[in-house]
Parts: sequence; C-alpha cells; structure tokens
Amino acid sequence: MFKKINKFITLAALGLAFSNPAVADNTVEDFQVWGNATALGNFGFINPQNPDLKKFRWWMEGQGRFGNDATQFTQSLIRPGLGYAVTDKVVVWAGYAWAPTAEPLAARPFNEHRIWQQVTWADNFSFGRLSTRSRFEQRFFDHNAPIAGNDDVGHRFRQLVKLAVPMPSIDPNLSFIVQSELFIAMNTVDNPAFISRGYDQNRAFVGLGYKVNQFATVEVGYMNQFINRPHSARADQMMHNFVANLFLNF
Repeated sequence: MFKKINKFITLAALGLAFSNPAVADNTVEDFQVWGNATALGNFGFINPQNPDLKKFRWWMEGQGRFGNDATQFTQSLIRPGLGYAVTDKVVVWAGYAWAPTAEPLAARPFNEHRIWQQVTWADNFSFGRLSTRSRFEQRFFDHNAPIAGNDDVGHRFRQLVKLAVPMPSIDPNLSFIVQSELFIAMNTVDNPAFISRGYDQNRAFVGLGYKVNQFATVEVGYMNQFINRPHSARADQMMHNFVANLFLNF
C-alpha cells in the first residue's frame, strides 16, 4: 500500500510542477492561509414522502483567505446556490457569490459580485473517487472600485478535476487528495481585477482528507496558485497556500 501512496505522491508532485509555469523574475510570491466551509443538502426534508424533492439541492459556502505571509485579510467568499440532480452522479447548479478583495490580490480593495452556473459530476472507481466541476462566472465590480463607473462584466470559465484515493491500510476514513483547477478568462475587461482574455490562473492542490462521520469531511493540504497577468502593470503572482476545508453533506 505504501508503494501505491508513494506513487500517488510522486504523480501529484509532478502535477504541481507542470500545472503552473515556472516562477519568472517578475513574479511575486506569497504565503497564504485559506479556510473554507461548504455545506450541501437537498430539500427532501420539506416532504419526506415526495422523493422528487431530493433532486433539488442547496449549496452554501463561506471562505476566508489571508495573505502577505498570512498576516492580513486578502479575500472572503460567500457563495449560496441551488441545484438539481439530473442523475445520481450529475448535478446542475446556479447561484451568487460575494467576494470582497484586498492586497495582495488587489492593488486596492474592491467588492466583486458573481453570478455562477456549474455542472458537477462524481463517481467511484476501483482506484478512488473521481469528480469534476465545470463552472461559468459573470463577474461584476462595485462602482467605487479603482476605475469608477465601469459597467463591464468579466466572463470566466473554471474546470476542476479532483481525485480522492482511499488509504484503508492506514485508516479506513483517510484519503489522499490531488486536484487541479484551471481558470480561463473569456473576455478582456478594464476593471480593478485586471482581467485579460485567455489563461487566468491555475490552482493545484495536494493533501489529505478525513471522513469525520457520515456528514462531515475535512481536507487539509498545500495549494500552488499561479495568477497570470500578461497585459497588466502588475506582476504575475505565485501563491503558496495552506488550505483547510470542511465539507458538510446532509
């Protein structure tokens, strides 16, 4: 089993090495700490006698991110949403997100509002649980942001792929986690986020997950985040993030 674990760790390390570009001379690096709590559930509690209600889902997510060597608030996210289970493996979603943002992600603080749509898929295989999330975002910025009166909307696509490999020889509730999420900006918008069309960023994560009980799972690990700023006066950014996630499924 340990040979398999070492193999997964090696593959994950290679993925982290190649998923994000090498650090250039003008790339700014930072250490950050991210905390996330995401709760998912269905509406079957309204009427347990109606099985169709279980197909309708709810999503509530909250995040806090601290940058500049984890010494100050950098960004938070409040992201509610509603979904519908097309099958037992595929769910379609739509929702809203509020993301107040500060240094070092932003040159000056601003508020961002997002409308998002996504499709999630997950299935179990002999090697572990594989899941994907395909998300579209429409990004709006407050008028009191650095560029006043900007009504342009940024459109972005995000693709997440995640693999959770059980480690029963160590603990039946323990899993090795590796994932990567690619961000593509679909248009160029002159706004406080400095969005340029094309490759926006990538987040590569490797860590461990532990199933606390039938409702709660905790994941902790390292995330390498590279933000590409090809046409901005600001430098590219490479973040080294310690990430702690709490997932609740009701």
